[in-house]
Amino acid sequence: MIKEKRTLVIGDIHGGLKALRQVLERAEVTTKDTLIFLGDYVDGWSESPQVIDFLIELRGNQNCIFLRGNHDELLQNWLEKDKCNEMWLNHGGDSTIKAYEHISDDKKRFHIQFLNNLQNYHLDDKNRLFVHAGFTNLRGVTNEYFPKLLYWDRTLWEMALAFDTRIPKDSHFYPPRFLVYEEVYIGHTPVTRIGEGVPIQKANIWNVDTGAAFKGSITVMDIDTKKFWQSDLLTDLYPDETGRN
Repeated sequence: MIKEKRTLVIGDIHGGLKALRQVLERAEVTTKDTLIFLGDYVDGWSESPQVIDFLIELRGNQNCIFLRGNHDELLQNWLEKDKCNEMWLNHGGDSTIKAYEHISDDKKRFHIQFLNNLQNYHLDDKNRLFVHAGFTNLRGVTNEYFPKLLYWDRTLWEMALAFDTRIPKDSHFYPPRFLVYEEVYIGHTPVTRIGEGVPIQKANIWNVDTGAAFKGSITVMDIDTKKFWQSDLLTDLYPDETGRN
């Protein structure tokens, strides 16, 4: 049976290559599928450089869209400018720096090129938006005054969690940001914070970050059918590590 082409969205990875390989296998990904990665490829588990190597290789075989996460920018700043801060080190950066100790300068330059080419957002032909964190401008991502907010700001998801679904769309109280796009797919803020372990929809926002940096899994979801696949818990796949816990 020949599978149809699918568009699959992949949540935060945070250095968990074992989980990424596992979940792509479970989703039976083929070269016909388009893969949209929501960012945060690094910081957490011990295989951040290997994750980037894997993604670079993967894009040679099929259509991949790689979005920029805040942790990816932090890594880029360190690789390019030797710039880091205590907050980054305490939130996964320490494991990434250790993982790069045995990576050659040539490969580091290759990784910098990959990080430089990440996209801040992707908008498909059905007006579905893919972005790491969210957006703040009421007219959408193309009008975002501070582009960094696209991979740092959490207010879109926070608003979606607090939204009263009884409010009709024609009400003055209906959040304008929920009307700009047909659907919005984000990562950045793990659903494990609200006690969930699977992708969660609030209003028209889908959060696909299922806590891989901590005690959760990596998720792949078909954006048309909403079927999803998950890896094992990262704590089980890396039993001798702490991730960002």
